[in-house]
Amino acid sequence: MHTKRLCLKFGYTTVIVLVITGPAFAGGFDLPDQDAFAVARGLAYVATADNPSAVFYNPAGITQLSGNNLRAGAYMINLDPSYKSPITGGTFHNESTFNAIPQFFYTYGPKDIPVYFGLGVYAPSGLSIKWSDQTGFRTLATQGSLKELAINPVVAYKLLPSLSIGGGLAANYANLDIQQGIAWPAQPYDQFQFQGNGWGLSGNAGILWQPVEILSFGACFQTGTKINLKGNTSAYNSVPLPPPYNIPAFPSTSTGANADFQFPLKAEAGVSYRPTPKWNLEFDVDYIDWNSEGTVTIHQNGPLPIGYPPPLVLNWQSSWYYEFGVTRYFDNGWNVSAGYLFNQNSVPDAHYTPLVADQDRHFFSIGTGYKGSHFDFDIAYQFGYGPNRTVTGSAASPTGQTANGTYGFISNAVTASVGWRF
Repeated sequence: MHTKRLCLKFGYTTVIVLVITGPAFAGGFDLPDQDAFAVARGLAYVATADNPSAVFYNPAGITQLSGNNLRAGAYMINLDPSYKSPITGGTFHNESTFNAIPQFFYTYGPKDIPVYFGLGVYAPSGLSIKWSDQTGFRTLATQGSLKELAINPVVAYKLLPSLSIGGGLAANYANLDIQQGIAWPAQPYDQFQFQGNGWGLSGNAGILWQPVEILSFGACFQTGTKINLKGNTSAYNSVPLPPPYNIPAFPSTSTGANADFQFPLKAEAGVSYRPTPKWNLEFDVDYIDWNSEGTVTIHQNGPLPIGYPPPLVLNWQSSWYYEFGVTRYFDNGWNVSAGYLFNQNSVPDAHYTPLVADQDRHFFSIGTGYKGSHFDFDIAYQFGYGPNRTVTGSAASPTGQTANGTYGFISNAVTASVGWRF
């Protein structure tokens, strides 16, 4: 009886981790930090979108770029979620703190036709998290990593001098690795793991409208994508556990497995106010449809000693970003920017998992950049802070461990982008 309950719990946690592994920024696994200039402005950029990273932020924006334009960069973050146990009072921190995420964009604008082309190669989600075996929730989660790559060609059309539309398709590759304990206090002599990877197809579309010189409106929509993660589940247990657990010892065992997961759609809209050519102030609102996650099932090709994971209906909540940014341009080609972003949490207490450490979060950013006749660059610093969130009532594992406790969040990131026009 207890062994069966343990099997069910493995299925529950594995499905949850499919959704949240790699808490990159805020709310689930989203990673919108694809350009240093946009980061410096608090990601308030959809109504500006005036460099090649517009391929990601608003593909209609590439109609502002003529000729050949290259832009590449990296987002480097130190991610430090923390957990305080309500039982021992001990505090634990993420043990996999540093991540570097590259991005590359190219656009081409011909002189004689109002059609523009672009290509982006970037990571729309990712990063990793690792917890100590001593936290008190090892049978819920110990570590996970997600690497996702998007290859996104786009086409944009200038309908009017003041109005542009654009869109494209993206091939998305995802690689997932998650781990958790089987029981306690047997750590670290047991482990359950799921590994999988796969491809999915998504789309993005945008519009940019500047009816007057001082106002610009932008909107972008990114579809979700279903990715079938193919790989294997594996488990081992070196020390048999007596009643009430009744878990026998068994060597490392693996079987093929796969799971379909629907990544959520995203929508963003914003307005840019430019009182003079030297100032650009923008406010954006982003929506992520986490409610679309539905039921996820891990299908195994054969049994493990712990059994089969069952399907699970998730109960996440959709969340919003609120972004504000300002840029001051100077006559010598330099600019300075600052921004603020607030993101709501999306995971309720009942389904809470330490691999998200999800909470309301505030991000503050500042940056500078230079734009010359051919060469440009931007650099930005971003500080993230999440007020402590106390989780109660989260589901317990068969061995009695829960995700209950107090979670904090701190992040520090530096990002840089360089561009070349010819």
